[in-house]
Amino acid sequence: MNGQKQWTRVAVMALLVLTVMAAEGGKGEKQGKKERKSDCGDWQWSVCVANEGDCGLGTREGTRTGTDCKQTIKTQRCKIPCNWKKKFGGECKYDFQAWGECDLATGRKNRTGVLKRALTDATCASTVTATKPCGKIPKPKLQGTLRVE
Repeated sequence: MNGQKQWTRVAVMALLVLTVMAAEGGKGEKQGKKERKSDCGDWQWSVCVANEGDCGLGTREGTRTGTDCKQTIKTQRCKIPCNWKKKFGGECKYDFQAWGECDLATGRKNRTGVLKRALTDATCASTVTATKPCGKIPKPKLQGTLRVE
C-alpha cells in the first residue's frame, strides 16, 4: 500500500507539471498575437458627420495602415452636441466670459472663450472671440425736470 501512495503522488505531481506547462504554452501564443497587432498603425479618425442637419447622431470613419492588419477601415457612431457653438466648430466647446462694454465706434460688443473640451481628434483654437451688435443704447434720462400741466 505504501508503494501505491508513492505512485499516486508521482502521478499527481506529473499532472500538475503538465498543467503548468500547458498554461505557459497558451500564454506564448497570445503574446505572438499581440506582436502581430503592433504591426498595425494607430487609428486615424475623420470628423463626426451628422446623419441629419448639423448636429445630433452621426458617424466617423477610421483608417489605419499595416502589413498584417485584418481591418484597415471602420465606421464608428458619434454624436455632435446641438448646444455647442457651431461657429467655432461643432466639436469644440468653450467657456465664455461675460459680454464686454459696447464699442460705440463699431456698435458691437465682444467676449472671449477659452477651450473647455473637444471631441475626439478635433482641431480647436485655444481661445476664440465672439462679437454681436450692441442693440439699443438707452438714452440718458433727464433728472430734476418735472412738468405739471
